[in-house]
Amino acid sequence: MTESNVALVAHLMRRAGFGATRSQLEEYVDKGYHATVDELLHPVDPQRMPDEMIRRYHAEQSGMMGQNSPGAYWLYRMISTTAPLHEKIALFWHSVFATGYTKITQGKVLIDQIRMFRRYGLGSFRELLVELSKDPAMIIWLDNQDNHNGSINENYGRELLELFSMGVGNYTEQDVKECARSFTGWTIANTEYMELRARRDSIWPYGRIAWHFEYREEDHDDGEKTFLGETGRFNGEDIIDIICRQPATARFISRHLYHFFVADEPPVPQWPYTPPRDPAAIETLSRVYFDSSYSISAMLEALFKSEWFQSKETWFEKVKSPAELVASVLRLTGEFERPRREILDTAMHIVYMGQHLINPPSVEGWHQGVEWIDTGTLVERVNFASKHLGNLDAPGVRAIVERIKSQLGPMISPERLVDGCLDQMGAISVSPESRNVLIQFASEQGDLTVDGPDANGHVDRRVTDTMQVIAATHEFQRA
Repeated sequence: MTESNVALVAHLMRRAGFGATRSQLEEYVDKGYHATVDELLHPVDPQRMPDEMIRRYHAEQSGMMGQNSPGAYWLYRMISTTAPLHEKIALFWHSVFATGYTKITQGKVLIDQIRMFRRYGLGSFRELLVELSKDPAMIIWLDNQDNHNGSINENYGRELLELFSMGVGNYTEQDVKECARSFTGWTIANTEYMELRARRDSIWPYGRIAWHFEYREEDHDDGEKTFLGETGRFNGEDIIDIICRQPATARFISRHLYHFFVADEPPVPQWPYTPPRDPAAIETLSRVYFDSSYSISAMLEALFKSEWFQSKETWFEKVKSPAELVASVLRLTGEFERPRREILDTAMHIVYMGQHLINPPSVEGWHQGVEWIDTGTLVERVNFASKHLGNLDAPGVRAIVERIKSQLGPMISPERLVDGCLDQMGAISVSPESRNVLIQFASEQGDLTVDGPDANGHVDRRVTDTMQVIAATHEFQRA
């Protein structure tokens, strides 16, 4: 097992998941890089605690009445799952198909949407768009319940083309209208929207009335339409078929995948005017999109196994989103081996860092990359990571400390202490400048003696102090 293999798998796990411990990395390296990619994309027996067990600890995560419990529930899924790419792809689609609590005012239907992303997010993009168009949260978010035969509402049709599939410059205003006509009659069942809101708490404590998709044939415009140069009596699925056949769609989705998993691109509104960072990579992914009949998992397999993803030039290029940072720290510390009340307070730190899960700021989602960082959020990010990595009661932190003590011998120099901590925290590679600062900090108290009076407590604190400083480095805050 070479250190370069470990470092490469660590890069993969930061991007395709939420990081990994050193022992987990060793297991992945033994399987091989390509086999690990295959396992992430197609987990054989994913393990997680059943929802009914989680709800025994958090009853509100059954009703999902508020806006905070869904995010706490999802965070626990991120840190406890053995299929991390399923949660990562749900986070990806949540940022693309941004849908928020401020308008839906029902957490349950939003977490149902996340569940849909988890189920369909690695499959056919065509099937995912169909499910999205039938999703109650999306229908309300973009007003398709108000899209009627003879009185269209263009909101969903416009965003489907502009932000969800093709991008500005690849369709006309007439295409938007024809798209909206095709989705007339796609609405939600149970009752009319405003009436539902008026009596939304009617079956408490079991949760609000569940919305579900309903197609109302009598409200669908079945007339002839011309969309993107094709003419017919189209319905919503016909429109999605046409969208998926467009080269612009392949490029748009490819750029989204590159932006999320490889390296930061500018915000979507700038894409018509700013070329991709790596046009050849976008071309490769676009070709796989068509060759695989729009398969997202096939595109990700090509992405993760590509030279440009594995290149060290892309390592630590992406700023971790708040959700990624918090989940990666908690997977490392292992402090949530079961659901606990503290997950609610812990999830709020994601909000303090600027990302309120299931409540993005607009239909554009969050502007990512370096925009995650400002003077306030950086302090919150560093304080959170430092606090949890300094907690010797956390089993993951204790395991790191014991492994460093057992591997580095009775006398540990500042250099070996720093390198040992970086290695055990997930094979983190830092710049020479960062390493020099860390060594300077570790040198303030000289070499570390493992044996002797009060050695255990002193060593433990020196190791965790070093880990806490590593949490503030440029590299730890990135993926």
